Amino acid sequence: MTRTPAPEAPGRLGEAIPAADLLAYLAALETWLDERRTELDRLDAAAQSAATPDAYTSDLVLALTLWQAIRSRADEIRPVWDSGRADAVARERISQLVWGRLDSGSGAALVSLVEAVKLCDALVVQLRTRLSFDPHTADQVARLRGVRAELVRCEDLAGSDADARGRVETLRGRLDHLVAQAARGADVSGPLAELETEVARAERDLIVASAQRRELRRDRARTQEQRAALEAREPALRELVARCRREIAHPPRLAVPDVSRLGPVPDSRFELDAYAARLATVARAVETVEDAYTKPLRERAELRYSLDRLAERAEANGRSASPTVRAGLVEAREAVEATPCDVTLARFLVEQYQFLTRDLPTPEGASS
Repeated sequence: MTRTPAPEAPGRLGEAIPAADLLAYLAALETWLDERRTELDRLDAAAQSAATPDAYTSDLVLALTLWQAIRSRADEIRPVWDSGRADAVARERISQLVWGRLDSGSGAALVSLVEAVKLCDALVVQLRTRLSFDPHTADQVARLRGVRAELVRCEDLAGSDADARGRVETLRGRLDHLVAQAARGADVSGPLAELETEVARAERDLIVASAQRRELRRDRARTQEQRAALEAREPALRELVARCRREIAHPPRLAVPDVSRLGPVPDSRFELDAYAARLATVARAVETVEDAYTKPLRERAELRYSLDRLAERAEANGRSASPTVRAGLVEAREAVEATPCDVTLARFLVEQYQFLTRDLPTPEGASS
């Protein structure tokens, strides 16, 4: 019977995945979940009947934990997908559920749904190999071939990481030694079982490490984008500060944050997290400075607009003929147009002019 392969996840984190791609992926994921659960149940039963069932417990527990984490995440996706009625915002949320980290423990919280599926498959393959080729019924050549295939996957996962490649090379050296010993007729069942366990552990570790490296690269790129965006805002913010200090009396006394003083974006996880926290503080400071220097300029513009509307009202209701009202307009206009402008004084004079231009009460009994 052909095993259903792990489904290829569409899109990427933060994007609204096309509905057709999501439909195919979710259907394939459900099929994969059903088949893997059946397979894990069979492997569990086989492990219980093996000569040393405890040797398979840790791998079975981890595989089942991963399966359950994947099942839970698929259940989270279902209501968001809403039988295909998900809009662009909902489909972007689904991309976060597919490519974001899982919430389960036992290592599952370190990987995404996509990586958890691959890791679960790797564990299932390893368990099938170990249970199918028990020392009492084993074809030793097939077991060695299975370990060699795992080591190839480990090399691909290690990439350019020197430490990881060194670990894989050490395991490959042990495998070559076992092959040589087996060729001489030695019984390598015990050392081979140990090697199978260590290679499986190495593959799990490399999958997790690969996920962590990708997440670090993604977070570093996002931090660099945030830093570049803040640096791009600096010239406009400095121009705003200069304008406010030029046009407003008693302007705020806040300094423009200098993003360059943070230095370059670091590469390590610990340093990157600390850098991102400092960058967030700078972003909040930029918002505070921008709001502080924008407020008096905006209020001055609003006072100018209000004064023009009040002057029109005075013309309409005849109050503009009053010398007191005309003097109030002149005084308020001079305060608003003055450079630098005392916003507090201008506000008071505009409010005073608003009072002067109010409609006069109609005498009682006067005909309308």
